[in-house]
Amino acid sequence: MSLTRCPNGHMFSTRKHGNLCPYCSISVEPAAVKGGERKAAQQLETDDKTMPYLGEVKGIHPVTGWLVCIEGPQLGQDYRIMAEKNFIGRSEEMHIRIIGDNTVSRRNHAVIVYDPKKRNFYLLPGDASGLAYHNNEAVYSPVELTSYDVIQLGHSKFIFIPLCGAHFEWESE
Repeated sequence: MSLTRCPNGHMFSTRKHGNLCPYCSISVEPAAVKGGERKAAQQLETDDKTMPYLGEVKGIHPVTGWLVCIEGPQLGQDYRIMAEKNFIGRSEEMHIRIIGDNTVSRRNHAVIVYDPKKRNFYLLPGDASGLAYHNNEAVYSPVELTSYDVIQLGHSKFIFIPLCGAHFEWESE
């Protein structure tokens, strides 16, 4: 069976239809037919192969640390911390969304920042009315975070666990 692919990608038999594509009526040159047959056959072989799904590799934002809820409605829930600013609140627009604790402000209750150049984390107060607490002290200015610090927002408490820092860093491109 000799199949040919027209410029629009339709496959047809040149034995049955000649050099005219039955789908779009585009004429395929005989020279192109021979080359096209080989190319089409190669294309079919490639199309028929089962390829592994490697997942989406672009757009991955590597995790730099976590918050783990140790007290509050989301007890046991972990939240990923990414590089640079992570805004915390109840709203869907927040990077770290705390659901179920209405004492947490909807937007910008607090901000956790990971600075990839200096390899350290900071907790910043948000611009909402609620206070953020770092190890039971109210946060009025940026506070550097260390492993297992306790952060309280509303009635929820979280433990901070870093991944990146002095011992590990994702390689930059």
